[in-house]
Amino acid sequence: MLGRLVNDVLSEMPPEFPWGDTLPLFRQADVRVCNLECVISDRGSPWKRTPKAFHFRTDAKNVQVLKAARMDAVSNANNHALDFESEALSDMLTILDKKNIARAGAGRDLAEASRPAFFERGGKRTALVSFTDNEPAWEATERDPGVFHVPVDPKDTRAEKLFGLVKTARPHADIVIVSAHWGPNWGYRPKKRHIPFGRLLIENGADIVFGHSCHVFQGIEIYKGGVILYSTGNFVDDYAVNEEERNDESFIFIVEIEEGRISRIRLYPTLIRYMQAGIAPPGLAEKIAEKMRTLCAEFGTEAMWDEAGHCLEIPLKGRMPSSPLAQ
Repeated sequence: MLGRLVNDVLSEMPPEFPWGDTLPLFRQADVRVCNLECVISDRGSPWKRTPKAFHFRTDAKNVQVLKAARMDAVSNANNHALDFESEALSDMLTILDKKNIARAGAGRDLAEASRPAFFERGGKRTALVSFTDNEPAWEATERDPGVFHVPVDPKDTRAEKLFGLVKTARPHADIVIVSAHWGPNWGYRPKKRHIPFGRLLIENGADIVFGHSCHVFQGIEIYKGGVILYSTGNFVDDYAVNEEERNDESFIFIVEIEEGRISRIRLYPTLIRYMQAGIAPPGLAEKIAEKMRTLCAEFGTEAMWDEAGHCLEIPLKGRMPSSPLAQ
């Protein structure tokens, strides 16, 4: 989230600032994807048709923040894409295209909002499909700009469309990622309806379900060789910190792939301080990791702390393709 106070800081600081000391990890990765929880534009006024407490916009020049981390793709399917109305949304889409940052989840009409983003890096092709169940009033239509709105209900026709998009993308990509901006802001455990829905996304061809919206991270499920990140929490923002549900704590989630299959996930604990992400210091990093390890165990997912790598590791190689909860 690069708006509000983060935007103010960026009027004086370089575009690398919000990433803190996490930049080397991003730059070492082959592909980088994030949820962009604001609109990028110098135009627009706060949304009038839907009452909202918060409106997030960052200056057009701050697309360089994404470029500083070499971000390959972003999801725009969230509850801030239309905070400054359709002209700001249109600006953002144009800005991202000009900077060669792939995007999915919002558009000038439904066809554009629901269209998967395909991009190639290092000879491997990735597909990004993005949806949100937030802000139903912002649903894109054949004539109206907005987001790809999908209720978390497998029987809904929009969910059927989502599953169809994932299934269609599968033969055309080496990796299929589904970005899901779903559910409420709080809670260390996913809503019950998210679990079967996430599994259906894997069954229809997704390799990774990249969940967000909740301000705190949730457990990770390994299902039929795929990975469901129910919530990845917050990474960069200016939000007040909840002392019970620590919305300033999260991870950099690195998914490793060997011979076309996910072989390992490495989670590097992070902490937000003064509008800047950072690698969590020793002691706190282990506590953050232990919280995640406990949440993962509820899905039958084994995670272990790698002292040398300063990260939490989830190995997939050699394990059964589905977790005990998949039965």
